[in-house]
Amino acid sequence: MNIYKLPGLPSDDEEVAILAQNDRVRIERIISTGQQSNWYDQEETEYVILLEGRAQLSFGENQTITLEKGDTLLIPPHQKHRVAYTSTDPPCIWLCVFY
Repeated sequence: MNIYKLPGLPSDDEEVAILAQNDRVRIERIISTGQQSNWYDQEETEYVILLEGRAQLSFGENQTITLEKGDTLLIPPHQKHRVAYTSTDPPCIWLCVFY
């Protein structure tokens, strides 16, 4: 698999591909083209790498983090967050490791 080979875009939905997983770790490639999310409250730690595009994540009412191509972020378990913005040109390519 080539991490940068994209399906037909734009898409109304995020494209999620599980690249590898076992009982302790899951690695996903997510492609976003303008989608936003509801609030997450995850059991797992999530390590995020934004490989392409630009995105904003909201943590509560008053904290927003902007991610650019190459930025990383560690989200601990139960830290409520949501995807507030994702670029469409270029689309966002996320590599997410959940553990």
